[in-house]
Amino acid sequence: MSEPSTTGASQRTLRWPMALPLVAFAALAAIFWFRLGNSDPSRIPSALIGHPAPQTALPPLPGLADAGAPVPGLDPAVFKGKVSIVNVWASWCVPCHDEAPLLTQLGRDKRLQIVGINYKDAPDNARRFLGRYGNPYGIVGVDANGRAAIEWGVYGVPETFIVGREGTIVYKMVGPVTPENINSVLRVEIDKALKAGS
Repeated sequence: MSEPSTTGASQRTLRWPMALPLVAFAALAAIFWFRLGNSDPSRIPSALIGHPAPQTALPPLPGLADAGAPVPGLDPAVFKGKVSIVNVWASWCVPCHDEAPLLTQLGRDKRLQIVGINYKDAPDNARRFLGRYGNPYGIVGVDANGRAAIEWGVYGVPETFIVGREGTIVYKMVGPVTPENINSVLRVEIDKALKAGS
């Protein structure tokens, strides 16, 4: 009589520990999906809300002009006294192309100043982007190495911040400005910032 084979049982025993990392990963992915995947990404909270805007000076976009005058870079002092919309964008960012006409419309509101932070972009491409859609920004700072984006707590481009008259961040929108959220979300938050301290 031959002895029963134990190799099948031992192989099954070895497979279970090897599958543990995969099972753990799937469980974590499910948790993240239900916590973040089903929610509106523009509602991700920012640790900077209620805190002063980062005091990071950024150089201007070379060769960018408005009515013959060079468009200035970002000096943090501009955040005092006026409600500012700070938009982090790049020419290589697909959603940035979609939101650009909406930001151009927003730029017509003279109660606001629109500040652009150009993120890890080639200057020629950034200028072409603004030439194509129009330049809503009165100020464009170049964040060539991404350090300013880290200080602003940027998850990824595009992102838009509202900075109140006191220089404090009052709202953050993760993701693009869209026809659906520009009036129902962004303009509502802008109006709150304009009324505060007026």
